[in-house]
Amino acid sequence: MNEVLEKARVNMLSREIILSKYACKSYNADSIKKTKEEIRPIFFRDIDRIIHSLAYTRYIDKTQVYSFTKNDHITHRVLHVQLVSKIARTIGRSLRLNEDLIEAIALGHDVGHTPFGHKGEKYLNDICKKENIGYFCHNAQSVRVLKDLEKVNISVQTLDGILSHNGEILINKYKYNNKKTKLDFETDLYNAFNKEDYSKKIVPMTLEASVVRLSDVIAYIGRDIEDSIKIETIKRTDIPRRVTKVLGDTNSQMVDTLIKDIIINSFEKPYLAFSDKIFEALMKLQDWNYKYIYASAEANKHQQLVEELFYELYECYLKKVEQYDENKKLTQSEKNLYEFIKDKEDLTNIKRTIVDYIAGQTDQYFLKECVENVRKFNIEELYK
Repeated sequence: MNEVLEKARVNMLSREIILSKYACKSYNADSIKKTKEEIRPIFFRDIDRIIHSLAYTRYIDKTQVYSFTKNDHITHRVLHVQLVSKIARTIGRSLRLNEDLIEAIALGHDVGHTPFGHKGEKYLNDICKKENIGYFCHNAQSVRVLKDLEKVNISVQTLDGILSHNGEILINKYKYNNKKTKLDFETDLYNAFNKEDYSKKIVPMTLEASVVRLSDVIAYIGRDIEDSIKIETIKRTDIPRRVTKVLGDTNSQMVDTLIKDIIINSFEKPYLAFSDKIFEALMKLQDWNYKYIYASAEANKHQQLVEELFYELYECYLKKVEQYDENKKLTQSEKNLYEFIKDKEDLTNIKRTIVDYIAGQTDQYFLKECVENVRKFNIEELYK
């Protein structure tokens, strides 16, 4: 390496000297594949590779909570991951953890999310169970997208953090297992696809991954409230007083309260924790969100149709692959499908690969494919 570039590389790595003894350092990183030495530390490089992945680009049109609401200020998946990253880096910097690893995990943690959010995830999981091809969970799918589908060479620590993020599960103390190996990670990944609900039990190998996991909750819990107020699903005064007097009644207040509480209760400790008072209020708020936001009519608008379309599009794709004729003139939709399947020939299960294909679609592309291949309807009418 050029002498100046070598000095630049040392300068970048020197930032890690001040990190906590609980932080994951670059020299502890494991790559899926060997890579040439360069000026970027490995986790910093992971960030760049994730941002340049095709799956990251498709965040732009994937549901966070509200699928069929025309409002330019409603959160989509692309903004959610950025909010998670910013919150996690604030906590990580305060606790002297590795911000590069935190950012890489945060930006990549949802690349496996389906169109139409967690409901789409449920529909694909139901299809997987029906077809006896294992299970579908977006955190394991995010690893599959980066590691197997796009073959992005990023570190085991980043992939492990993505696999274990589980932002839907709220716990009072977030631990990590620094004895966890690459083989342990691969076992967890296999089990996540083959054992029901296994992904909920996974413990990460770094404290940075635990930071992202709890930051996922902090990022969505108040932001989803703000989105719901914007589209009049709820009013601010609806939020329970027993919660707002502890956490505040705006997203800004909630994020500030939760971050500070984590820092106070986790400083120079090998785990992350909320205080009992804050955790109790957060649990109540999460329960309230599920009842009045995620189960609301607006958040579930047209879901019967969407569920039917998931099954119909899957069956349609399966039939097309089984009846493939190289002499037939193909539509652009069919070309895209066959090129994806052909490119993934090493992933031998065609049914699973079709699930991969659907999971990777944006909301709009999914609807367009359904109109072209399974049934005619007016997409614009769904947004009225």
